[in-house]
Amino acid sequence: MKTFSARPADIDKQWIVIDAEGIVLGRLASLVAMRLRGKHKPSFTPHMDMGDNVIVINADKVQMTGNKRADKRYYWHTGFPGGIKHRTAGQILEGKHPERVILKAVERMLPGGPLSRKQMSNLRVYAGNEHPHGGQEPQVLDLAGMNPKNTRSA
Repeated sequence: MKTFSARPADIDKQWIVIDAEGIVLGRLASLVAMRLRGKHKPSFTPHMDMGDNVIVINADKVQMTGNKRADKRYYWHTGFPGGIKHRTAGQILEGKHPERVILKAVERMLPGGPLSRKQMSNLRVYAGNEHPHGGQEPQVLDLAGMNPKNTRSA
């Protein structure tokens, strides 16, 4: 039996929409990363962009377990001496761009490199309930129904 290696003609990309309301951040990010890579498909080929296009809505209503909302910090450096800064996850979720928490979580679950950056371009995250991708007829993926641990009440 020969090992199957997908070619560009073999790739079938789907559109998936996931509602992040009440879903635990890490569980959401791991499932989205798996879908972006295409590891859920039997024809998975590591060096090809096999993954689906994923739309995440209600990013501002994602949940975190424990005290992560207050304790988890996102760091950046201004480039000046002593210029390290941080914001907590709660500050980002309540701020202007709450979708960045999900983007960072998914980005850090993918391997680094050019292919990973290409796969990240297939992810769209929106803070609200609306998205402009209705023309692609995305399938709804019910993450809350997959496992009771995926959800958390505030």
